[in-house]
Amino acid sequence: MISFVLGGSGSGKSEFAEGITMKLPSKDKFYIATMQPFDEEAYAKIERHRQMRAHKGFETIECQTNLASVRVPKGSTVLLECISNLVANEMYSEAGAGEATVEAILKGINQLIPQCGNLIIVSNNVFTDGDNYDQDVIRYIDYIARVNNAIAAMSDQVVEVVCGIPIYQKGSSELQ
Repeated sequence: MISFVLGGSGSGKSEFAEGITMKLPSKDKFYIATMQPFDEEAYAKIERHRQMRAHKGFETIECQTNLASVRVPKGSTVLLECISNLVANEMYSEAGAGEATVEAILKGINQLIPQCGNLIIVSNNVFTDGDNYDQDVIRYIDYIARVNNAIAAMSDQVVEVVCGIPIYQKGSSELQ
């Protein structure tokens, strides 16, 4: 099963995605962490997420770029958090894919799918925050939109989390 969870910053999407992951039967649970720790706020957010998943049995895989290099045991459950970080890393990191960001991320996801039994993917909804951006931000938003649209199309379930409330856009809670 592929489940796609998205929402705004602080919406509860991470906690919701972890909840889905914990309900799925799998002895092997992996958390692919994509956030690059670049300042104190990033370090604090990473620590908060680590605390949220402490004692939940996840093995963490740090992957800021090159998702296609990740390998997990057949049939495992994987939580990939988060597409918006991965897009930024691929676009701006020296080790990133640059102009081939969308293709690199989708290649990584397509290589993960046959490896795992369940894939839960988290992304930010950055499409309603403003209306006046420079070209670089517009390109970033466009890349996220293209990746999100492709993930939604291949997903069995698409859930938007708003104020901690899941809204099922595709599939239902019965898939969990």
